Amino acid sequence: MSSYSESSESRPHRRRSTRNAGRSRGDRNNRNNRRDGGNGGNKSPLMARQAVERARWALEEFGEGEVGKHLGVAMTSADTATHRFAADVPGYSGWEWHAVLACPPGETSVTVSELALVPAAQALQAPEWIPWSDRIQPGDLGPGDLMPPEPNDPRLDGEDLSAQGLDDALARWRKGDFGPNSAMAEKAPLQCTTCAFFMPWGRGFGICANEYSADGRVVHSRYGCGAHSRTRVVDTEAQPPQAPFDDEDPYL
Repeated sequence: MSSYSESSESRPHRRRSTRNAGRSRGDRNNRNNRRDGGNGGNKSPLMARQAVERARWALEEFGEGEVGKHLGVAMTSADTATHRFAADVPGYSGWEWHAVLACPPGETSVTVSELALVPAAQALQAPEWIPWSDRIQPGDLGPGDLMPPEPNDPRLDGEDLSAQGLDDALARWRKGDFGPNSAMAEKAPLQCTTCAFFMPWGRGFGICANEYSADGRVVHSRYGCGAHSRTRVVDTEAQPPQAPFDDEDPYL
């Protein structure tokens, strides 16, 4: 059995084209230059792997919560960048760790400028703050609470109730649970204006004196309930009994 091997001296030499190779290298350099922001292909130290490690180390040394995976980095200026990390902090769902690093142009040493826990787009956040004067609602006042009127309160005229204060109160009462359009009033057979428990108070309102109804409340004259003083219930036992109907009677 024989074998054949071709020596390097016997093989024909293939001439390689340098024109296309030079063009390919130029294209790669241009792409790298664009990718690195036009800095001649030299990546900023702020974007390097060592910068990510330094940012993570700083956040872990901060010790305020677990530091998750690296989410990205953004150059915020020519010499600063913000690295983002997932955060696992109780009560802060969807928040992120941000580490701001700095490096002067031409230098390679990266320093930590700022660390912060910030909300991401879908983060759980507290609702917008509302002043106490706007948060208070009717019924919130409890024993011992103090709620002085606001300066220049339109409900007051000096030490007296103003016309606006009275009109506002009448409007609330008219639309409230003891107004003419309430569910109780719509089901009532009689209205307060003819009830002996109704104590008139002018302008279509009065005070209810029935302990089983709206006792002590301001009610509209066209309000009503089932405890009207003229309410009568038909006594079915007092009616004469009717003869039973025999459906098997042959004479029917």
